[in-house]
Amino acid sequence: MKAIQRRTFAFDARSVMLFTALSLGGAAALQAQTAPAAAPKAQGGPSYGPATSSPNPTAPAATGTSAAAAFDRADANADGKLSADEAATLPAIGNRFEQLDTDRDGSLSRTEFDKGAKS
Repeated sequence: MKAIQRRTFAFDARSVMLFTALSLGGAAALQAQTAPAAAPKAQGGPSYGPATSSPNPTAPAATGTSAAAAFDRADANADGKLSADEAATLPAIGNRFEQLDTDRDGSLSRTEFDKGAKS
């Protein structure tokens, strides 16, 4: 009786798995890219590189708006203050809760939160 020899394709399977992992990783990296900040200029054609006229004046307001939205999302009981548990939902704030609580009342006011979000 002749022994049946099994052939394994470990190299081929590993190559396919490696290619798949690299492809999916590349696709995820492309998805993580942000959209350009400004649309191309209407009259002069597309603009490449940083703006030369003036910086975007709405950038600080957008930061304040996103901080306010984050505060509102984290304030689960809508009392206008963040407790330590509520702040823990925002790791950047929760990790520095004691440092940001300047009046030591055990909660972060919107003013304390805004100062922490800017720093």
